[in-house]
Amino acid sequence: MPDISLTMLVVLCLAAAAAGWIDAVVGGGGLLLLPAFLLGLPHAPAAQILGTNKAVAIVGTSGATLTYLRKTSVDVGAALRIGLMALAGSSAGAFFAAGISSEVLRPVIMVVLLGVAAFVLVRPSFGTARPTGEPVGRGRAVAAIVLVGGGIGFYDGLFGPGTGTFLVLALTAVLHLDLVRASATAKIVNVCTNAGALAMFAYQGAVLWRLAGLMALFNLAGGMAGARMALKKGSGFVRGVLLVVVFSLVAKLAFDQWTG
Repeated sequence: MPDISLTMLVVLCLAAAAAGWIDAVVGGGGLLLLPAFLLGLPHAPAAQILGTNKAVAIVGTSGATLTYLRKTSVDVGAALRIGLMALAGSSAGAFFAAGISSEVLRPVIMVVLLGVAAFVLVRPSFGTARPTGEPVGRGRAVAAIVLVGGGIGFYDGLFGPGTGTFLVLALTAVLHLDLVRASATAKIVNVCTNAGALAMFAYQGAVLWRLAGLMALFNLAGGMAGARMALKKGSGFVRGVLLVVVFSLVAKLAFDQWTG
């Protein structure tokens, strides 16, 4: 366990629970969890932060996936095909992430946060509208595997924050899934990306296992609760919460970047 105060440990555990909840509903739990790691472990190497983040996230994502699969229909075969490509992409991204410093990581995360916030603001229907159903052709299926799986998988291994949100957006656009099915499918793919990245980080010895184990329990509880809420209420409320969280984290990270 790293040398951190009890107060910061509590904050990290609460952030893990909140991240699991947000990630299960609309994706993007990493937008909260990874910056929380940067704040709680300011002197840790970037690879260690990323590796520990993956060890926490994979537990909550797995719990949310099981909750979705029990309550809604998902094309598991298609999700696994995308997920296998995503696993390969995330492993490659994690390999390159070992050479990234925290000083580079922080401003990148701020840019990603602002990009997601801008999209949510200009698209008020994000997370609430159901797209019209269309048959998915072979071209779209291949695009989902290569672009969604490989591209977003590589991003997840390299940086990570916002992956769940990007997956939901991409799956909705490419495969014309409704929000609940896109979220459920994204969870299966996200488990694969987390597994690929975690395997690489573990091989490099870049995971704080004891801290990850404790935080994973909170992330699991949050993920399962979020999946149940998504199935019952949708994500209109979470959209507002996500915006508040995003802008709060951008403000804090910007302050730390400025004062640092």
